[in-house]
Amino acid sequence: MALWSSPSNSSPKGIVITVPALVLTASVAAVFFFFLLYSLSSPCTCGGRDAGGAASAIIARAGDVGGPSVGVAEGGGGGGETIWSSKEDVEWVKDQIRVNGLHMQDNVLRKGINPRTRAQQLQDLLEFKGVSHYEGPDSENHTALPCPGELLTEEHHSNYGEPWAGGRDVFEFLAQSSHLKPDSIVLEIGCGTLRVGLHFIRYLNPGHFHCLERDDLSLMAAFRYELPSQGLLHKRPLIVKGDNMDFSRFGSDVVYDLIYASAVFLHMPDKLVWVGLERLTNKLKPYDGRIFVSHNIKFCSRLGGDECTKRLTNLGLEYVRKHTHDSLLFNHYEIWFEFRRTKA
Repeated sequence: MALWSSPSNSSPKGIVITVPALVLTASVAAVFFFFLLYSLSSPCTCGGRDAGGAASAIIARAGDVGGPSVGVAEGGGGGGETIWSSKEDVEWVKDQIRVNGLHMQDNVLRKGINPRTRAQQLQDLLEFKGVSHYEGPDSENHTALPCPGELLTEEHHSNYGEPWAGGRDVFEFLAQSSHLKPDSIVLEIGCGTLRVGLHFIRYLNPGHFHCLERDDLSLMAAFRYELPSQGLLHKRPLIVKGDNMDFSRFGSDVVYDLIYASAVFLHMPDKLVWVGLERLTNKLKPYDGRIFVSHNIKFCSRLGGDECTKRLTNLGLEYVRKHTHDSLLFNHYEIWFEFRRTKA
């Protein structure tokens, strides 16, 4: 079959198209048109998650004082542990409370539940041991890591000026602000009983959390109770007893992505804080690494603005900005001061 094109000012020229070719062309066009209509009618799934699987929605949990809020991504990336509680997470748990008709009740004696204070629980433990327990000279042979009753009743959770749950808030803020990854290396100055450190240890690769702590009871709580009870012994954190800002036991080649001190500098002489900063500057990753200090930086402000800036510059450090971070569970915010290393 021939289809002719006959322009008015030219001699006829023929374009020959066979019947099978015409049928094939029409079929391809029909298939293309079908898929085009299907794609236009399908609901859009774009913008929900990025290539790493992280939700792209944003929830404001951290803010720059006097400035705009800093967004926290709603979810973790790459299939690892999610760091942040998303807006959807919060709405989900609120919905679970609502659909189950739950309301806060007085914690009183009721069937199967016998409320005890920590002091009462400790006395029961000392007097009666466990509900079912071994007796005799070999009774301790059944317990691989015997733990003191004071730690089992978590008395050390009351050693802080705020609820134990605040440790998660600190972790979320610092992890987001420093763009933390599982292979990052983190140092906490004064990790105490691991109120914050537990969350870093769980998230980071084994051996990537370091801590310098001087208090014996806090270290015992960390090693004898918190790490075993949380199933984190395999993470092998490097926790060292020491003071006077001596970081020599962490190795000479270590480079940190994040160094932080939560309220610790408040209890140190200014001179010792500067000694610590001098020793740590070369251990901080240039440009991308961060130092965060909570509450205030009087060790710096007491020198006066110009002198403080001069001393930081001489160390190779730069003050970045001041942040506030809100708690997820109670009416509380913390203030954090951010520094970075400016020299390679």
